[in-house]
Amino acid sequence: MYAEERQQAMAQLIGQQGRLSVAQLADTFSVTTETVRRDLSSLERIGLVRRVHGGAVPASSLSVIESGLGERDQANTAAKDAIAVAAVQQLPPTGSIVVIDAGSTTSRLAGVLPREVRLTVVTHAVPVAARLAGLPHIELHLLPGRVRPTTHAAVGSDTVAALHDLRADVAFLATNGISTDHGLTTPDRDEAATKRAIARSARRVVVLADSSKIGVETSQRFASLGDVDVLITDAGIEAADQRAFEKAGIEVVVT
Repeated sequence: MYAEERQQAMAQLIGQQGRLSVAQLADTFSVTTETVRRDLSSLERIGLVRRVHGGAVPASSLSVIESGLGERDQANTAAKDAIAVAAVQQLPPTGSIVVIDAGSTTSRLAGVLPREVRLTVVTHAVPVAARLAGLPHIELHLLPGRVRPTTHAAVGSDTVAALHDLRADVAFLATNGISTDHGLTTPDRDEAATKRAIARSARRVVVLADSSKIGVETSQRFASLGDVDVLITDAGIEAADQRAFEKAGIEVVVT
């Protein structure tokens, strides 16, 4: 089957089923998951499907609405826990300043910060702040802004302005998607502006993203691969994707 024929068949099948995972499509069409991700990217560019975590839905589907934090927190939990633990190795020395982005994996990082490392933590994420408030080894700064119900994160002009003057040692970023073609993306414009400001505020940027996010492209790009120093992910990453990220200058840590 030629690529064009396979992509047309994929689009038709996704339209019939409503939502299919990358693994299901790879099995159905007897191709690698890397090939499926490329096919889905091509189909999304021409408006036939929309990429979502780990798969795709029809372009017109209500399923493309951004998933809430509670739903995302229940997905790929073991991988996210391992990524959070691995991220501890990326912490700067005691006395440093870190920014922790909103996200289900970054919230887990907040829960495993070692007590022997004294840090100033800046965040716009209510769940992260709730985990760190009152801890004696953490000086916590909660950014201002409008809190989005979907992500429980402060966003808006006040949030971005507060980040503009900040110079942190390390930023730990979450993302809805990361691809070699389009960089890091999220569905919401205000979230993208805040994440962009977080990335620009730090000397070193560490992205925490389980492998279901790799190859996914959503509507708002907030960083390029060149803005990222380290990507921490799980063993589900395709070898070709890992090589591409490393070629772009990113250190890839696989848990």
